[in-house]
Amino acid sequence: MTTIDALPTTQTLLRIQDLKVHFPVMAGLILQRQTGSVQAVDGLNFEVRQGETLGLVGESGCGKSTTGKAILQLERPTAGQIYFAGTELTQLRGEDLRRQRREMQMIFQDPYASLNPRMTVGSIVGEPLEVHGLATGKAKRDRVAELLHIVGLNPKFITRYPHEFSGGQRQRIVIARALAVNPKFIVADEPIAALDVSIQAQVVNLMQKLQDELGLTYLFIAHDLSVVRHISDRVAVMYLGKIVELADRVALYENALHPYTQALLSAVPIPDPAIEAQRERIILEGDVPSPTNPPQGCRFHTRCPYVMDECRHAPEPEFKDAGNGHYVACHLVH
Repeated sequence: MTTIDALPTTQTLLRIQDLKVHFPVMAGLILQRQTGSVQAVDGLNFEVRQGETLGLVGESGCGKSTTGKAILQLERPTAGQIYFAGTELTQLRGEDLRRQRREMQMIFQDPYASLNPRMTVGSIVGEPLEVHGLATGKAKRDRVAELLHIVGLNPKFITRYPHEFSGGQRQRIVIARALAVNPKFIVADEPIAALDVSIQAQVVNLMQKLQDELGLTYLFIAHDLSVVRHISDRVAVMYLGKIVELADRVALYENALHPYTQALLSAVPIPDPAIEAQRERIILEGDVPSPTNPPQGCRFHTRCPYVMDECRHAPEPEFKDAGNGHYVACHLVH
């Protein structure tokens, strides 16, 4: 197992070691038996530093959302360790886990599906306060009004229902609910993917403002590389359940080392027509292999334009530091 050297405790909020999440594949109508497993996440090693935003990018189905849910123990990991502020989360159960979740919250992708249509905004945002025993009665109502103000909504909306709001307003309600218990860490699972382009920038700017004011730490999951570049301090690139590259935002976007990262970046539009016309697109052939039967060796070798025999037959490449904290898993990088 390859691990990333831990930073000083004061700088590292979250540390992931060899994280795996496999879902069983069952066969048989009556006497079911396991015939395989979907290797949604298969051996991740990374850390998130206090106060930073780590962007997590990759194609649909690569395991980004499952990673976020596993960190919060919404999906129980198959193997590995998750250390949050020194506490090993995979060992927590029951009341201990419930108390720990005050420190960690999640913003889901679809604000239409993540809000109960039968609950008022006041009930939605105030529910975490009651669950964790933080406030009731007038104190709860005052806190809910404060949270709505913080996210840019009128506190008078407290008696309204989700269907009375636009998509951008609903996502602000989701953010207010996540902030209710004063968390340190938030997993943002494609928080702007379901919103109009005109609203996306407003939500991203709000998240950055809240991070500065409240000292939040984000894992920002997305597939829009231009948004990730704007909001992230460091960026991790996932492919078929594994992180293939992780680096500082500037280093990754200006000097991507992994062929998959290079292909992703070549697809990001550049607003300058002259530069865009001269740029060469890297077109990946074939489809992403099935996570139930990933390729031997490097998992990207079936689509890599620079594939070598070593990529097909050697053990999968080590996830190692290529210099200055720029981690990459590729046989081309020595």
